Amino acid sequence: MAELVLSRNFSLGHPATLAEYGGYRAWEKARAMEPKQVLETVKAATLQGRGGAGFPAGMKWEFAANAPGKPKFLVCNADESEPGTFKDVQIMERDPHLLIEGMACAARAIGAETGYIYIRGEFVRAARILEAAIDEAREIIAPFRLFVHRGAGAYICGEETALLESLEGKVGEPRFKPPFPVTHGLWQKPTVVNNVETLSCVAPIIERGVDWWKSLGTANSAGPKLFCVSGDVVKPCFLEAPMGITLRELIFEHAGGPKPGRKVKAVFPGGSSAPPLTGDELDIPMDFKSLDAKKSMLGSAGVIVVDDSRCMVDVARNIIHFYAHESCGKCTPCRDGNEMVHTMLRDMLDGKATQKTIDYFTYMSKRVFDDCFCALAKGSMWAFGTILNKWRDDFILHLEGKGCGRER
Repeated sequence: MAELVLSRNFSLGHPATLAEYGGYRAWEKARAMEPKQVLETVKAATLQGRGGAGFPAGMKWEFAANAPGKPKFLVCNADESEPGTFKDVQIMERDPHLLIEGMACAARAIGAETGYIYIRGEFVRAARILEAAIDEAREIIAPFRLFVHRGAGAYICGEETALLESLEGKVGEPRFKPPFPVTHGLWQKPTVVNNVETLSCVAPIIERGVDWWKSLGTANSAGPKLFCVSGDVVKPCFLEAPMGITLRELIFEHAGGPKPGRKVKAVFPGGSSAPPLTGDELDIPMDFKSLDAKKSMLGSAGVIVVDDSRCMVDVARNIIHFYAHESCGKCTPCRDGNEMVHTMLRDMLDGKATQKTIDYFTYMSKRVFDDCFCALAKGSMWAFGTILNKWRDDFILHLEGKGCGRER
C-alpha cells in the first residue's frame, strides 16, 4: 500500500490533537526560510489545486505576493458542496492541524497576516473542531491570525469570488473577472483562495521536500490525492491514493464494483459537473491531463458511478434540478436556462417530448454554456451536453415510448 500522507491520522477515530499531529515541523522550517523560498518550493513541487481546475498553487501565490497593496489575505475554500464530494470535510474533522499548518506556511509565502476558513454552514462539527484546533495552535502560528467563517449552504459560494462577496457580508454572487482575486480579492486586496486539500498538501511539501513529493503520483500530476467513490457501487468509499490511479481500480478494487448483475454505464470522475465517461473508458489515469484529454476533468475527484439500471435522461434531470435550484440568479442564462432545461427533461420523462425537444436540448446546452456569467452553469451544461451526446439512445427511447425500460 502506498504511503498515507494526507490521511495518515485518520485511523485515530477522533480529531488529531496537537500532540498527536506531531508538532508544526513544516511551519518551523518555513519560518526559517525567506517567504520567496517557501513560494518557490511549492512552485517547484508543481502542486495543482485540488478543488477543481487544477491551477498551479505556486503560480497563484506568486501573483498575490507580487501584487501591490496591503494587507494581503489567505482564504481557505471549505465550502465543499459539489455532489459526490466529501473529502475536505474528512481533513477538517480528522486532522485539522494539517490544514492549519499548511495555511500558516502559505500565508508566509504570500505575506499575509490574516486568514479565513470559509466553511459550509452544514459542517457544524467540522467548524467546532477547527476552532478548537486554531485555539491550540494560536501561539505557534503567530503572528498569523486565522478565523473560521461559516457560510449558509449556498453552492455558488464554492466559486471563489462569490465566496469573497459572502465573506464581506454581501449576497453570495460571483464577480466579473478580471480583475482576479490575486490582485483584487477580499476587500479589494490581494487574496489567495485555495481549497482545503490543496492547503493541506503544503506542510508535507515543506517538511519533506520537492523530490519526495514529485516521487508520488505521475509526471503530469505529482503527489497523493483524496478520492470519493459513490453511487451504484457495492462499497461507497473515501480513500487516499497516488495521482494516476486508474478509474477502474478505484471502482472495482476499492469500491467493490457495481452491484451484482449490473454493469457500469457512466462515471462522473470529478463531481456532477464533470462530463461523464462511459463504462468503456475506465482504464484512464485519474490525473488532470489524462481527463482533460478525454474532454472531462478531475475536478474534486468525487467519482459518481451510474449502473445500467439507470436511464441517463433521469440522471440528467436530477443533475439539472440541482443546478437550477442552486443558481444564484445573477444571470439569465443560468437562472432561467437551467430551469427551462429541467422542465423539458421532466416533460420527456412524462412522455411529452418530440424530436424538437432533443434539438432544443442541443441548442440550450451550448447557449447556456456560452452566455452564462460563471462556472456554475458551464459545469451543468458541460455535463448535460456530454450525456446528451454519449447516451442519446436513452433520449430516443423516450421518444419511442420505451424510456426508462418501459412501454407506455
